[in-house]
Order: sequence, then structure tokens, then C-alpha cells
Amino acid sequence: MKKFAALLSLLLAFTVVLAACGSSSKNEANNGDNKSSQEDLYNKVKKDGVLTIGTEGTYPPFTFHDDKQKLTGFDVELAQEVAKRLGVKAEFKETQWDAMFAGLNSKRFDMIANEVGIREDRKKKYDFSDPYIKSGAVLIVRKDEKNITSFDDLKGKKSAQSLTSNYKDLAQSYGATLVNAKGFAQAVDLITSKRTDATINDKLSFLDYKKKHPNATVKIADEKNDGSASGFTFRKGNDKLVEEVNKALKDMKKDGTYAKISKKWFGEDVSPK
Repeated sequence: MKKFAALLSLLLAFTVVLAACGSSSKNEANNGDNKSSQEDLYNKVKKDGVLTIGTEGTYPPFTFHDDKQKLTGFDVELAQEVAKRLGVKAEFKETQWDAMFAGLNSKRFDMIANEVGIREDRKKKYDFSDPYIKSGAVLIVRKDEKNITSFDDLKGKKSAQSLTSNYKDLAQSYGATLVNAKGFAQAVDLITSKRTDATINDKLSFLDYKKKHPNATVKIADEKNDGSASGFTFRKGNDKLVEEVNKALKDMKKDGTYAKISKKWFGEDVSPK
């Protein structure tokens, strides 16, 4: 009986050891699978020689069609340069904004290049590259305006704002009287014609407008430093691809390529500081 008990104890101990080994092997296999899945997309991109990119194609100056119907824009050129540095070709798939994330989820493309703001709620579902652009609110006035030099000076002044824009709320918070403007260009017209005193708008929109209308008699009187940043967007679990894209962005900034593309579209370097 004692011999049987001893034999049973030995068998139980052996079973525990086997289970532990099996569990360890399984964990290692899972870790290997996770690592493999992270590198699979990057390897596939390299093997196929193509990085597929989702973009709208209707959002100038970031992604749109020029007079010859060629897809172009700041985000487009930046993504093309990234693909080039990965040693592959950029292939764009144009998609409406409402379907952009669904297209990424369904693996219709590998990456989104469309001014996607890096937000906490999105970071729970997607991975982002390092920020490649940042913009915030600016206070725009006539060039000869001397009485409005800061947001605080808006109190009692007229501010041209789209009534569906978040900037409308900001203007109101500083005590401005709102004048409805349908878009940035109309807001500038209202200022230069002296029907309003100012507008709060997006800095990138201002830079784009000034690039196209260098003689426009408006200027930035003040700006916020807490602007939102945008990054290239990826499905979760593709760390290797994100890492290589970040390396390409870093190298572009270091060798001046980023600044060159930025100045072409905005007249200045708009990289996040």
C-alpha cells in the first residue's frame, strides 16, 4: 500500500512538471506568435514592395487632386517619402472620412494618412506614428490693427466665425460678438472689409491661405500653444511597421526633407516642436 502511495505521488509530481513545461512552451509560442504578428505586416509590405495608404483626396492642402487630377498634398507627399525610405512604393486608396477607419480595420490599407488627430479615445483602438504636424487656434486681424494683440482684446469686438466650429465657443469665451462666416475665406473677407475685427481659426488654414494669397492684408495677432497633433494611423499590433515609419520621419526631419515639403505647402516648417 505504501509502495502504491509513493508511486502515485511520483506520478502526480511528474504530471505537474509536464504541465508546467507545457505551459511554459505555450507561453513562449504565444510570445513568438505576438512578435511574429507584429512583424508580419512590415514583412508583407517589404515583400510586396507596396505600402497601401488610406486617404480622402478631398481635403486640401493635405490630400486632394490638383488641376491635372493628380492626387497630391502635404500628407500625400509626406507618406510617399516615408514609403520611399522604407524601400517600397506608396499606393493610395481614396476613401470617404466616414469609412476611413473601417477600411483600416478590414485591412483594405496598411496605414491612414489624412490628418488624423492623436486622441486618447483613438489610441485605445489604433497605433499612431510620432506626430508629423501640429496646429492650434490663432487670432487673425487686419495687418494695420493695433488694438487687438491678444485673445483677451476680443472683448466687445466682432469676430467672424463659423457657427458650427469649436472656435466659435472660444471667441465667445473671450467676450466677442459673433458674425457668421461660411468658411475661412469669407472670414478673411469680413475682416479686410472692416465688417468684423477678427476671427479665431486654425493656424494651418491661415498658412495655406497666405500661401495662396500672399498679398492678403491679415496677420496673426496671438496663438494658442495647446494645438492638436496628427499622426499616421495603424491597426494595433504592427509595432515593427510603426517603428520603421517613425525612423523615416525622424530621418526626414534631420536631413531637411520634412522642412522642404512643409515649406512647399505652408511657407514654413510646421513640425511639432
